[in-house]
Amino acid sequence: MHKYKIDVELISQFLHSMEMDLNKVDYNSESYKEYIYGSAEVVGLMCLQVFTEGDRKQYEELKPFAMKLGSAFQKINFLRDLKQDYHMLGRTYFPNLDMTVFDNTIKSQIENEIHTEFREALLGIKKLPASAKFGVYLAYKYYLSLFAKIRKKSSKEILEHRIRIPNTHKALVALKSYLRYKIAYL
Repeated sequence: MHKYKIDVELISQFLHSMEMDLNKVDYNSESYKEYIYGSAEVVGLMCLQVFTEGDRKQYEELKPFAMKLGSAFQKINFLRDLKQDYHMLGRTYFPNLDMTVFDNTIKSQIENEIHTEFREALLGIKKLPASAKFGVYLAYKYYLSLFAKIRKKSSKEILEHRIRIPNTHKALVALKSYLRYKIAYL
């Protein structure tokens, strides 16, 4: 934290979102944004402070992209874990979502938001320092493959099964990502 001058406020926001998980919260638009900021976007920002090694100009330039990537990752986790979060923990993170009417239209709206965030985040990944670019790109490609699998499932399937990527597919994603990175296609 001290070496990379990670802002204490980012850590506080993260801990605040984790505290939100201790209680059942009915998320509205404001609390949803607050939760995603603290649980995912600040993680991206903390990583970015490490990746940019104290270069404030580069950090500020890449900040919105890191936040979009963190947000997209978190929303995919929400979709992936919808069954467990709702049935076992009695919560849903998506604002004003009545799980009794969760259907393909609602699922598609959420997916469109994630798709936009992914597209924007990739622009920032391309601008990352070389030392961080591959690792972030690999995480991006893994989540993108999970997202593609989720998109192929119906809302009913999402509520019945946790969507996973098999280890063999993860290995293939890693190999393809590495090759794209090495040939500078990224």
